[in-house]
Amino acid sequence: MSVPRELSAPFVVLGPSGVATRARLKGLTVVDEEVLRLVGAHLGSLASRDLKRRCGEGLEHSRGTWAQRKRALSGESSSRWAGSITKATHDQWALSRRAQLAHIQGLEAGVRTIAHRLSLPVGEKGTKRAPGGYRSRQEWFTKRRRLHALEDRLAAERADREAGRVRVVRGGKQLARKRHHLDQAQLTEAAWRQRWEASRWFLQADGESGKRFGNETIRLTPDGQVSIKLPAPLAYLANTGHGRYVLTGTVAFHHRGGEWADRVAANRAVAYRIHLDTDRNRWYVTASWAIPPVKTVPLAQARAGGMIGVDTNADHLAAWRLDEHGNPVGTPRRFFFDLDGPAAHGNAQVRHALIRLLHFAKRHGLNIAIEDLDFQADKTREKHGRRKRFRKLISGMPVSKLRARLVSMATELGITIVAVDPAYTSKWGAQHWQKPLTSNKRATTRHDAAAVAIGRRALGHPIRRRTAPPRTHQSDGCGHRTAQAGPGARGREESRPRIPGPRTRSMRAGCGANAGDQDAQHRSGHPTEHGFWQQDPLPLSL
Repeated sequence: MSVPRELSAPFVVLGPSGVATRARLKGLTVVDEEVLRLVGAHLGSLASRDLKRRCGEGLEHSRGTWAQRKRALSGESSSRWAGSITKATHDQWALSRRAQLAHIQGLEAGVRTIAHRLSLPVGEKGTKRAPGGYRSRQEWFTKRRRLHALEDRLAAERADREAGRVRVVRGGKQLARKRHHLDQAQLTEAAWRQRWEASRWFLQADGESGKRFGNETIRLTPDGQVSIKLPAPLAYLANTGHGRYVLTGTVAFHHRGGEWADRVAANRAVAYRIHLDTDRNRWYVTASWAIPPVKTVPLAQARAGGMIGVDTNADHLAAWRLDEHGNPVGTPRRFFFDLDGPAAHGNAQVRHALIRLLHFAKRHGLNIAIEDLDFQADKTREKHGRRKRFRKLISGMPVSKLRARLVSMATELGITIVAVDPAYTSKWGAQHWQKPLTSNKRATTRHDAAAVAIGRRALGHPIRRRTAPPRTHQSDGCGHRTAQAGPGARGREESRPRIPGPRTRSMRAGCGANAGDQDAQHRSGHPTEHGFWQQDPLPLSL
């Protein structure tokens, strides 16, 4: 029997550190759109040039080189635009470094798995802890070649990381690859070109507290009027003083509009981003700002009154309400979502499922327990081999996005999220809870039982329904009790056989083995009359 790994303790998930809201920029004229395109294209070319210089510096970056790049950009734009561009460049380079490290760790895991399986004889079965050998000599030979290829890629990635080299595509690698597969993407060359250019524009500016309306570069007034500080080469397009261009269109934030208005009125920092949706031909403005860290409640307070355990799956969220003692209450709830189709459709589906879950939790006044899932190391084909459907299943589960959105949305409703170790929740939940919670009127799935296991672990209770008593209480002096069957008795661990007839005086007439004929026990030839069967006294230990 394998020994379970050590489980990490449950913890309260920290709240978000910032918020963002988006609204459509309506009422733009043809001149307004042309100005936005010119400004975005000019600043986008500067951002591409700055990102190239930053990638060329690698690990030799310093405050001095940062200041040089910012001074070079200020002459072609402004000091504030230059600050926004350099900040975005550093964020992109840091993100690429983190992605590079994750890629190296994935390659190392693949190399270890293949090397282990190659060291085993062909056809040897694996265990729950480690995979076995490959099925045939042909597969062994193919994996041997793949091992060499992965080792070469790993060596190249390690060399790039040591040298500080990263590879970044402004506009997105996925969109860049669609240029060579326009038929599959159902795009024309002109449509792809428009989308590519729009994704490489740069129209975003960080806020500054104390400045007018919280942002001097892209300024939004409380009534929704938008004005932009034009770069130096495009200052001739200004329609107002100080080199600014005021757009005809206005913006109205419906979501978090009150918070945004309060910050703007108090001249607190608000960052803005203007972007074009080429599919709909609409312009949007995204406002974002930092919020003070939400004070988390203690874990004991989050457990008060019970909790709702939630099991995350590829197409639904399974939830079950538990009381403070870990007992399931009511019926299981399932919140379905469909991730097939465009990313916007999948995001909306996840958001709607989370809204229904949070309303369910708010209605009962309980907090939510989820698993601290991370499938980053479990998506490789070297680990799961030919199980393509399973790899696709775990790759399609939006665990990180779902958790981030759940925490952000739960904070607004005052609901605390508790994360638990995901080890053995599905296995132990199905083992100890699926069958007892299944009845003729309720079909309990494996996912529902896992939700119970998650909730019990968050409440600090063991997943097992019963805890074994101490060793000295299990028997007399650590030996077998006198009223129990001996070690050599057959069937001693089985349940007692069903004895015909009523066993207690509480059994009403018309029930039991002789319910059909109440006079059968008084007739001649009945086993009890001739002594063929005699009921033994009940063991005191049962």
